[in-house]
Amino acid sequence: MCSEIHLLSARSAGSKRELTSLHFGLNQNRKKVYIQASLHADEIPGMLVSHYLRQRFIELEALGAIEGSIVLVPVANPIGLSQDVQGTAFGRFDLATGLNFNRGYQHLTPELIKRIGDELSLDPAFNQQLIRRTAAEILAALETHDETSELKKTLQSLAIDADIVLDLHCDNQAVMHLYTGAPLADRGLALAAFLQSHALLVSKLPGDDPFDDSCSRHWWELQDHFGESKSIPLACQSLTVELRGETDVNHEFAKQDADAIIAYLQHEGHISIGEGRKVVAPPAICVATPLEGVEPLVAVHAGIVVFIKELGSLVEAGEVVADLIDPITSQVTQIRASVSGVLFARVARRYVQAGARIAKVAGKLAYRTGNLLSA
Repeated sequence: MCSEIHLLSARSAGSKRELTSLHFGLNQNRKKVYIQASLHADEIPGMLVSHYLRQRFIELEALGAIEGSIVLVPVANPIGLSQDVQGTAFGRFDLATGLNFNRGYQHLTPELIKRIGDELSLDPAFNQQLIRRTAAEILAALETHDETSELKKTLQSLAIDADIVLDLHCDNQAVMHLYTGAPLADRGLALAAFLQSHALLVSKLPGDDPFDDSCSRHWWELQDHFGESKSIPLACQSLTVELRGETDVNHEFAKQDADAIIAYLQHEGHISIGEGRKVVAPPAICVATPLEGVEPLVAVHAGIVVFIKELGSLVEAGEVVADLIDPITSQVTQIRASVSGVLFARVARRYVQAGARIAKVAGKLAYRTGNLLSA
């Protein structure tokens, strides 16, 4: 293993932060995996999973089982990690700008089309390397003017030439669930199976340019633009992995999840397990469903939230998911799902303001448009 330090420009005099990336493997081929944890810095489960992944990667590297390369960024957001406001972690949004740390990454497709249109061929391997090289050049030339934009540029640059990108997050309270691009849904089911994910949410355009989308979106958009006249592979399988809820930080879960990720990388051929052997994915417990089919359940007035349905439950359209109780008037409002699906996430707070999203149900039919991700 070797580590690299990426210095970020100082936001204020006498203050400078750094990002650490850990690199494993023999680099004997072009296979590459990129994994980062806690881009939302108040989401801690990914950091603990990274702790165990690091141990396993060191062992596997010593055995010569990583013929390509694996890059692990155990703390993807040192800026957010330092944002402690009177004892409360505040790692989702940049305090200086108000922007979400997982939004606003570079959409590379328009510039790639301008630069490589005349160079593409019918050779998918040639096109893959051309696209990766050009994407890296675009990012390298990108001017940044503050430490947050520099952090985003650095993270995207580390991941842009990877075959697999895993962005480890968690929700407020949740069961395991994943996000990926719709064209990558079938391949994403393998990781969903290893992690025993309750939902795999897919979209071709989730909106707001999140990190995982910035690593893979240009591949299918270039396919759509150039059509069959060029052979362009879907060369990056990027997924956001939601490791349950914010307080699900324990050794048992972290070891289990690290083992599942290792098994997935073995299944995908990025970690060798011996000649003639292969890892078979277990049966998945979910199917891919559209992100456009997720129903956010909203509090129609302020009050106490009492959940009726448990996380991971199957909910039928019209079923009560929670009671909302006004503590002054004792008015009780039943919050019902309007779609059938899996209740995969909910808020941890038990008193909410009017208009707050309190839960999410993964439905099978797309009905929403626009920016599909929560703030």
